[in-house]
Amino acid sequence: MLRSAMGYNGAVSAPHRAAALAGRDVLEAGGTAIEAMVAAAAAVAVAYPHMNGIGGDGFWVIHKPGQAPVGISGCGRAAGLATPEWYAARGATDAIPSRGAQAALTVPGTIEGWAKALDLVPADRRLPLSQLLAPAIALACEGVAVTANQSLTTADKLATLKGVEGFDETFLVDGAPPEPGYRLRQTALGQTLQRLADVGLDDYYRGDIAATHAAFLEKAGSPLRLDDFDRFAAEQVTPLTVQVNAGQLYNMIAPTQGVSSLMILALFDRLNVETAESFAHLHGLIEATKLAFIKRNAELGDPDYMATPAQDWLQAEDLDALAKQVNPETALPWPHEAKAGDTIWMGAADREGCVVSFIQSVFWEFGSGLTCPDTGVYFQNRGAGFSLQEGPNQLGPYRRPFHTLNPALAQLADGRVMAYGTMGGEGQPQTQAAVFTRHVLFGQDLQEAVTAPRWLLGRTWGDATTSLKLEDRFDPELVAALTAAGHEVEMIAPFSDLAGHAGAVVMHPSGLMECASDPRADGAAIAV
Repeated sequence: MLRSAMGYNGAVSAPHRAAALAGRDVLEAGGTAIEAMVAAAAAVAVAYPHMNGIGGDGFWVIHKPGQAPVGISGCGRAAGLATPEWYAARGATDAIPSRGAQAALTVPGTIEGWAKALDLVPADRRLPLSQLLAPAIALACEGVAVTANQSLTTADKLATLKGVEGFDETFLVDGAPPEPGYRLRQTALGQTLQRLADVGLDDYYRGDIAATHAAFLEKAGSPLRLDDFDRFAAEQVTPLTVQVNAGQLYNMIAPTQGVSSLMILALFDRLNVETAESFAHLHGLIEATKLAFIKRNAELGDPDYMATPAQDWLQAEDLDALAKQVNPETALPWPHEAKAGDTIWMGAADREGCVVSFIQSVFWEFGSGLTCPDTGVYFQNRGAGFSLQEGPNQLGPYRRPFHTLNPALAQLADGRVMAYGTMGGEGQPQTQAAVFTRHVLFGQDLQEAVTAPRWLLGRTWGDATTSLKLEDRFDPELVAALTAAGHEVEMIAPFSDLAGHAGAVVMHPSGLMECASDPRADGAAIAV
């Protein structure tokens, strides 16, 4: 039987073992879960570069005992020059390019998010930034073994990335994807991280690093300028929340799709399903997903431009009415417009009861591909998710694009606190629902809940079809029942990347911590 890792002195889950080890070392040194997460975030940016980097965004939900959970939104805003007219003058009238300099139009927010999170650690007990970044610096300068996942992803996306400025020199070997096990050194990135350790994280936005990036981006053809970096600030926010029978659920505010994740679980809670892995379980979650995504696609965007605040979508009477639209026997016709994305999720807990749910992303694999040779930083293409047409997600100066990212946290009625999440774009809310319902509602071990076969409705990372994808480990009778109900079923490989890279950390009232990581990734769950 699969079992989660357990301990009383700390826990960390990450999609690459090097990141989990970096977080563990901080916890063993007496650091907090927040500090462990910064160390892990820096390390995973080096060790898993196809999935995330310091040229992307990051979001946090943080629980401290006796306090209401807080969120940190490191959501980069569009350049001041970024308008539909700016893009039209450069030949883009239907959609923003997805690769290259014109795709790099939002300020990377994750480093500022790290800084805001560290501000929550009392200054007199905070570990030195140099200690937190040391593992990532060593990985960058001494090299990491390229994972099979990175090698395959690079090969799969090479046609859209090859030739983008700086990408070939940084991530290819003699013009070809690196083989698994190749020692990838990122010396320039290591030097950038070392400078951040020496002079502080603010240098990324208002120092030499910012000036280097602004000059590079302008020369390459991006609308980003030095002023865009200087004016950027991550925000401490109040997470979205909804009550279900099992407890209080939290997730990130718009423009992330956190509200979708909360809606799915709140709608499913109203269906009163009693049996795990049954038709009612999967069908109920899939139909709840459809209803949540229809509203998300129509209305979600920068909260400053939404017609209705996302928290209002979670009112009990509205959820009651929406849940009545679920047909318990028949599938709602699909598809609707899907949202792509790419990401890592990590979680940590410390002996003082702090629990962190964290997510970091560059949008697509390797983001825009645009890589600064002087810093080793490649820039996200999150801005490609903006629309050039009117609506809540229309491009405009300093606006925030739609985000698939959403770190989840639950304060359960039995006293446990659970942080959980995944990569996978469109699949993130679905995988969260699978892990949460299996573990919390149906009592599966945490690692078993993460490992169990999963599904995906619609497109996600690296995929184009909008069918209901099922990993080929489900009971054939269940697959047949879903097909008979009208679901357009497509079988995918067992332990497929399409099903996301999930993880979870749970803090018990006794002080016991447990954690789980996804066998679909290259990570680890370590409890100390």
